[in-house]
Amino acid sequence: MTDLHTETMLESKNEPLVHALEDEELQFSYPPLSHSLEDYLEVMVDLTGDAGVPVRAVDIARKLDVSKASVSKAATSLKEKGFVDQPYYGEITLTEEGYRYGSYIWDKHQLLYRFLTEIVGIEPERANYEACQMEHAICVESYEKWLEYWKKLGLTS
Repeated sequence: MTDLHTETMLESKNEPLVHALEDEELQFSYPPLSHSLEDYLEVMVDLTGDAGVPVRAVDIARKLDVSKASVSKAATSLKEKGFVDQPYYGEITLTEEGYRYGSYIWDKHQLLYRFLTEIVGIEPERANYEACQMEHAICVESYEKWLEYWKKLGLTS
């Protein structure tokens, strides 16, 4: 997800833009993940839509434009951290914690993308790339401030 030719993740979901964690505290006690592992969680949320729904490694690889071996390595790391379950060479399933973390990243991406395209006027392909870069840099406290601002702009409820 580092080049401008990445498929706009928003194209794959056509649901109302709502903050996925609005009734929950945005406090995480997770060990920090690399941007790459966050991208894997985000894509799994995008592909499955819920915890407990299995996803094939080939679908993740296709979405991120990486090899199946890279997906396998990432899945092993995420499994060690408790974010996914995967039987030996089986499909990958987000745990509740994995879904929560991935939804948080997915939600940041959606809102940043909409802000960049609808408010700032950046073309969609570049906005998708930049939203992906920004979603990893914004801490929870700053994100809460962004959410307040976006609510004032009507980008979220």
